[in-house]
Amino acid sequence: MVNTAGLAFVDTGAVQNTTARVSPLFLGLVALTVLGGVLSTFDGDGLRVTGIVLLVLGGWATSLCLHEFGHAVTAYRGGDLAVRAKGYLTLDPRRYTDPVLSIVLPLIFVALGGIPLPGGAVWINHHALRTRRIESMVSLAGPLTNLVLGMLIAAAVQLVPMPLGLSSGLSYLAFLQVIAFVLNILPIPGLDGYGAIEPWLSGPARRFGEQARPWAPLALFVLLIGVPLVGRVFFELAYVVFGLVGGDTVLTYLGQSAFRSIFGFL
Repeated sequence: MVNTAGLAFVDTGAVQNTTARVSPLFLGLVALTVLGGVLSTFDGDGLRVTGIVLLVLGGWATSLCLHEFGHAVTAYRGGDLAVRAKGYLTLDPRRYTDPVLSIVLPLIFVALGGIPLPGGAVWINHHALRTRRIESMVSLAGPLTNLVLGMLIAAAVQLVPMPLGLSSGLSYLAFLQVIAFVLNILPIPGLDGYGAIEPWLSGPARRFGEQARPWAPLALFVLLIGVPLVGRVFFELAYVVFGLVGGDTVLTYLGQSAFRSIFGFL
């Protein structure tokens, strides 16, 4: 049986003889992120805001690939050798993404509510994994990747002197990583937190989780955006974690405001 270790259920196609070379498309996303960082240091408001937008979008797309790579490389080391042939170890965004689920919807969610909707997925052969502990680690690897990225970016902002545009854009990107961690770690069917506990559940509980997997994440997002109390509690938790990793909330607010302003949300 083949299940996913991510949120979206994206068919990445047939297994191919793909090597583990780093994809040029991934390197292009990194270059876009760097370009955004450079533009964010300019004095002109237009260039600075454009730079922040490119930095956040490029950085989020890059982290999406790293999140799914974390799932894949952990599964590969745990016994599912097919992930290499599927191209999951190349960091190629085409292997993880769907144009609507991974680009359009995440952009809308970030612009409207600051919730980075994860849209990628890797298909894991759980029967090939050696132990239940490895199954849990495969699911946890993605969110932990986001947490580590958030920590590293926040540390860079704190330790390296940089212009305000760059520091605010990086702070917002770091906050999105923390939100992605907090979101994905929730034990809700369809999210990685549930995937971490699923191997240890009883048969009936796993069957219920399988039935809830298609609609549970959508219900969560409706609650986060449509019910103020739920959204407030979630973001308060995210800010607590963000503070623990050294994030700057003032710079984050400035970066978020600049990012959302280009979409008309002030």
